[in-house]
Amino acid sequence: MPSTNQIIINTSPLIALVAAMGDLKILESLYTDVLVPFEVYQEILIGGTTGFAITEFQSASWLQKQSSPLTISPLLFNSLDLGEASVIQLALDKKISTVCIDEAVGRRIARLSGLAVTGSIGILLRAKREGYPLSIKTAIQKMLNHNIRLSRTV
Repeated sequence: MPSTNQIIINTSPLIALVAAMGDLKILESLYTDVLVPFEVYQEILIGGTTGFAITEFQSASWLQKQSSPLTISPLLFNSLDLGEASVIQLALDKKISTVCIDEAVGRRIARLSGLAVTGSIGILLRAKREGYPLSIKTAIQKMLNHNIRLSRTV
């Protein structure tokens, strides 16, 4: 039976959590296993235009960074960006039931694939519920200050 204390995480929630908290320790405190697909690992290392979160990502040695590319289902590959497709594919391959994806289309396809879905805000809310010392309002403001886009409903 798959553990609910395992999660596979996409690029944008990793960046959003670093923006909110300054590091990724919140994930380590909530999950026994945090897997990062090879494709997401590559996206983080490329660093977009700013290189934001690379240092925090690399220093999180407890992250299970996958060392080889996945064979991704054409259905996923044609519907999603590489990071989201790899998160869902790795979850299906390893029978891990929960993924962390922030983008709406990726979340919908993950659910259609039978996976439980959370996002960066869901991680923060769970941490708060479990006694992690943080202000949700401050964390969200820090995300916005780093140009992390959040839906208006958040």
